[in-house]
Amino acid sequence: MYNVLVTCPPMLSMFEEFIEPARKCALELIRANVMQAMTEEVLIKELPKYDGWIIGDDPATKPVLVAGKKGHLKAAVKWGIGIDNVDFSACQELGIPISNTPNMFGGEVADLAVGYLLALARQTFFIDREIRNLDWPKPAGISVTGKRVGIVGFGNIGQNLVKRLSGFDVKATVYDPGKTGNHGFAFVERKEFPDGLDELDFLVFTCELNKHNVHMFNAETISQLKPGVNIINVARGSLIDESSLIMALQSGHIAAVALDVFEVEPLPENSPLRTMPQCILGSHNGSNTKEGVRRATAEAVRILAEFLHGK
Repeated sequence: MYNVLVTCPPMLSMFEEFIEPARKCALELIRANVMQAMTEEVLIKELPKYDGWIIGDDPATKPVLVAGKKGHLKAAVKWGIGIDNVDFSACQELGIPISNTPNMFGGEVADLAVGYLLALARQTFFIDREIRNLDWPKPAGISVTGKRVGIVGFGNIGQNLVKRLSGFDVKATVYDPGKTGNHGFAFVERKEFPDGLDELDFLVFTCELNKHNVHMFNAETISQLKPGVNIINVARGSLIDESSLIMALQSGHIAAVALDVFEVEPLPENSPLRTMPQCILGSHNGSNTKEGVRRATAEAVRILAEFLHGK
């Protein structure tokens, strides 16, 4: 029986359900005490005790992996899609087999993006908050029909988003240098970022984070947007320079935002975003449905068992 550290919050929220299936694969799951991500310092101390690691958004850095390798660590799996927090080169150098669980949550994250888009268009979250404060607001929203939606990233999430938007009679501009074609969607136009930002009514980030796109949304790109645009980020917080975003919200150049992810998570108590009524704030929870968690966990357990059993 191999001991496996689990640090992924969505998996931990349904932890009891996965104990017996993992044991059938000779894996003993050990739950970590974590809200969003463990610190590098704690991981360096704790990880060497375990044979395997199911990683969430924790810093799987070279120092952490070196410490694990010096102990019992034999293999790891990054639960979910994003891999920007994992040093895959260090894993290869240290001989630690590792994989993520790709193409697990395209539908779930796209669902959330559509929910945010509609909420921004009709200000439903703002209305809800004000009614709870004993007010009765009637803000004029905007119709979605005929609007242009920019989508940064045309992978699994981006394509699922376009599929859902196909029923809304919108126009879409897609930005993704790694993809070609429009996958059969006639209303999709391909452009190179940041071309065409001045045409957008909504801009949605659905791409992975890498060294080339950190802060791709910054003061310069924001200046190219037309006034009153709405921004949605269901990808990674560091795609956006939050200080520039906050300034654009304060000036009114950006009308509103819906952010499921942030540069620092959990969102700091003193973040100005917390005080802005035109912001919808999430908790990096876009993939977290019961069905999605079961699907990704089954895949993570399968992959890790194969690694540990040498298959």
